[in-house]
Amino acid sequence: MFASYQAVLTRPGALAFSLSGLVGRLPISMVSLGLVLLVEDATGSYGAAGAVAAAYVIGVALLAVVNGRLLDRFGQRRVLPLAITLSSASLGATMLAVEDGATAPVPHLLAALAGASMPQIGSCVRARWAYLLRDDPRLHTAFSYEAVIDETVFILGPAIVTILATTWHPVAGLATAIACGLAGSLALSVQTRTQPPPAPPRRTAGPRPPMPWGVLVVLIGTSAMLGAVFGGAEVATVALADERGRPAWAGPLLGIWALGSLLAGLTFGAIAWRTSHLLRFRWAATALALSLVPLPFIGSLLVLAPVLLLAGLAISPTLITLTALVEQTVPPARLTEGLAVVHSGMAAGIAPGAAIVGIVIDAEGASASFWVVVVAGVLGALTAWTLRHRRVGAGRPPVLPPTSPVA
Repeated sequence: MFASYQAVLTRPGALAFSLSGLVGRLPISMVSLGLVLLVEDATGSYGAAGAVAAAYVIGVALLAVVNGRLLDRFGQRRVLPLAITLSSASLGATMLAVEDGATAPVPHLLAALAGASMPQIGSCVRARWAYLLRDDPRLHTAFSYEAVIDETVFILGPAIVTILATTWHPVAGLATAIACGLAGSLALSVQTRTQPPPAPPRRTAGPRPPMPWGVLVVLIGTSAMLGAVFGGAEVATVALADERGRPAWAGPLLGIWALGSLLAGLTFGAIAWRTSHLLRFRWAATALALSLVPLPFIGSLLVLAPVLLLAGLAISPTLITLTALVEQTVPPARLTEGLAVVHSGMAAGIAPGAAIVGIVIDAEGASASFWVVVVAGVLGALTAWTLRHRRVGAGRPPVLPPTSPVA
């Protein structure tokens, strides 16, 4: 099983940029949760906390496409240091504003600026894999490995930020997120050997290849619903743990959810699937939606843990096939932008998911707020089934790992 992963990680420079990406991606699983914990501690309202976290994620969504274009045009070496410095400074200013009791819209605007300038580390790493492996069939394995890294991030990040915020100080988790973002992004920026070359200026390269928006719009829609699932479940889990008098359990519970996804990702990436990415994407999204249905009926944290573990098993397969569909569909010269576009959909979904869940928590309690998560999951699955097969991957070879058992 692990031979497939070894084959890609032993490529020159691969392990170094992937590990740098792991550290640089930790903020994506820490900042929104850290903002919820910080603002709720300062105001006592999950609605207010969700609004500030939503502002951050909206900032990510609005500028993700611009960030992707800048990365493709000027290269990671130039863009990453500037972006992460601005994002870190803005997030630090947000923390100070909340601690000083600043009223709206000051914390919201600062949080939005922090999100808008947050570099797309996941897209950068996947673009490096696509550049390094090009038409190698092991690219599927590399993307699967990165999905596992994503889940590792979502295991470590929530646990770190929750433990630091609840046992030390609410700003400690966010300060750690800033440090990880700076370290990982700067380390990635100096690894120029594996960096995709900047795209030539349009005056010398001719018109840019068109984006397949018919496919991307559907993928963005599904991605947005997935974001609402993730953002909503994060806030609902924190609130349920708080209601049960065990706030420190929130991080480990979210980590258990991510652990299920990690285990599924390891297995999924080691299999040479004969079915299409699209078919697997549809069924994975459907399985995720069905796995969320029990959540509103659970009031015990001990029962919630195994249910989240089982629900997590559908996350990695959904995200892996989503990324594969983007890679097969988007022109190579615009891959970072294409990944950023779809991931911005996820960021856009996280914002309203967290905000709506926060409103329901204040009105009806934590258990009822999980219905928001269920509805988002069902809509995501329905959207996935609207994608037409003939429009995906036209003219691009299938990406299959050659050294794993056939499914």
